[in-house]
Amino acid sequence: MIRIEHLRKEYANATPLKDVNAVINDGDVISVIGPSGTGKSTLIRCIDMLETPTSGRIWVGDTCITDKKCDINKVRQKMGMVFQSFNLFPHMNVIRNIMTAPMELLKKSKREAYDEGMRLLRTVGLADKAENFPDELSGGQKQRVAIARTLAMHPDIVLFDEPTSALDPTMVGEVQSVIRDLARQGLTMVIVTHEMRFAREIANRVFYMDEGGIYEEGTPDEIFGSPKREKTIRFIKHIRVFERTIASKDFDFIGFNSELEEFGRRNGMSQRSIYRTQAVFEELCVQIILAVLPDDFKLHLAVEYSQEDETATVGIEYGGKLFDPRSTDNLLSWKLAENASASIRYETQEGDCSNRVTVTIK
Repeated sequence: MIRIEHLRKEYANATPLKDVNAVINDGDVISVIGPSGTGKSTLIRCIDMLETPTSGRIWVGDTCITDKKCDINKVRQKMGMVFQSFNLFPHMNVIRNIMTAPMELLKKSKREAYDEGMRLLRTVGLADKAENFPDELSGGQKQRVAIARTLAMHPDIVLFDEPTSALDPTMVGEVQSVIRDLARQGLTMVIVTHEMRFAREIANRVFYMDEGGIYEEGTPDEIFGSPKREKTIRFIKHIRVFERTIASKDFDFIGFNSELEEFGRRNGMSQRSIYRTQAVFEELCVQIILAVLPDDFKLHLAVEYSQEDETATVGIEYGGKLFDPRSTDNLLSWKLAENASASIRYETQEGDCSNRVTVTIK
């Protein structure tokens, strides 16, 4: 079992891990997902102590590996790491790459290490490559050798850092197949991956990382089927967000519209959806809502675009007196906004921005 308590990792210009707490049980297969830069790889590198945590504690079984007195090399004999860049020794052939650590660290005889190495190569489908050197292998084959080398140490835990990210798409499946076999054998694994389908299929638990920690965790069905928290929902549904706050009626309208168009094009919105989103902004937000707000107003606009189902939603929040834009006297702007929309919903809410309008783009 791995227990992580208040783990924090700081660098000079970033703090990817602020307060991570987790328990990984024996036999768990954990998929770690999330946007780039949220500390996924840093987390597993801290678990293996390749990165020294700034604060917090990590327990592997009964051993606190963050204790300065801990013999981390002894712990690593039972905890393997598979890197995205393979890290094979280029001057050794495949079987020698696998034999070296068991001979040097586990004191196995050459014959024992060779027999075990060949058994593992057969397991990953590469027995016929035993005498080849790494530069004679494809990327997928190298990664399978790297997995076999890790298994040669008989680890209780295996950490995978984006094991397929450096591979050609045609080779991803062969590595995933090997990892699936390991999962069926009951090996405890923590897998950082950007392959969402694989993450859902392989794991019994999923960690979604954001805001310096494990933002949401649950079963694959919970995280991928019905995530509860806002950022998880956005990530799982491939939702891209454009957010701006307007605090002056003299804001750069043309520049704002250009940013909105650039956001849409960058994220694959159709030109029709971009135009309709701009129409909602111009007619509903600028012509109707801004016209009734006091001089010291603050208006927040958020455009959410789902790449999964190609839908766009515009959220407009503003303070001041309660104002439902459907009551406007500007009937022309209302009609233009209505024509660009599948639905327009007004509601009141607590806080400084007491008005909210939600528009679904047609």
